[in-house]
Amino acid sequence: MKNITVEELKSRMDSGEALHIIDVREPSEYAEFNIGGKLLPLGQIMGMQLESIDDLRDQELIIHCKAGARSMQACVVLEQAGFTNVVNVAGGMMDWKKKFG
Repeated sequence: MKNITVEELKSRMDSGEALHIIDVREPSEYAEFNIGGKLLPLGQIMGMQLESIDDLRDQELIIHCKAGARSMQACVVLEQAGFTNVVNVAGGMMDWKKKFG
């Protein structure tokens, strides 16, 4: 598993790069604030309900949550499930809000 900072992620988003961003928070957290990633709560990942991202097994998946702990768990599970390029957003949305509002 690799890590990416919120600054690196924002820079890549701002440059228009096509990214696969997965938000592993709960739907209520996503509704409150999100950066446009695909919502796939950690509980679904832990339950191996991965059909919605199955076609992305060899693509870079950028995984984020609120602070970085759930996304790190999700990265480990996804790697065990055969996803080859998972990236954890260090600091999660708490860091994002601190730096970008």
